[in-house]
Amino acid sequence: MYDEELERIKQKKLFEMIKKQQEFNEQKEIGVVELDSANFEQMVSSKTPTLVDFWAEWCAPCRTMHPVFTRMARKFKKIRFARLNIDQNQEIATRLGIQSIPIFIMFKDGNPIDKVVGAVGEPGINLIAQKYS
Repeated sequence: MYDEELERIKQKKLFEMIKKQQEFNEQKEIGVVELDSANFEQMVSSKTPTLVDFWAEWCAPCRTMHPVFTRMARKFKKIRFARLNIDQNQEIATRLGIQSIPIFIMFKDGNPIDKVVGAVGEPGINLIAQKYS
């Protein structure tokens, strides 16, 4: 026995499930890239502006900024967002003269072109991201 109403409901639910899965996949793709000594140079050498969050596990302001940084990565699609743990990558932090964290440095073509220091919240990340998007 065929029930038109039941088929319509099933089709609607299937469409909603597919749409949610697509949105989830898009969010995964837009995520923040984890950097280390193996991929740092390649990522910051791009023509695409790359905003790097220099952080450490023990840094409470850094942990507070992580969800904000991730949210901004979804908002500004023309900029690459990445994070570098300075404790695990001390040679990079030393070479760049990182003395306080969190610090957010914008790179383009391998060069630092701008930075924001401290737990600046959404307004601070928004400000630097708008300049380069």
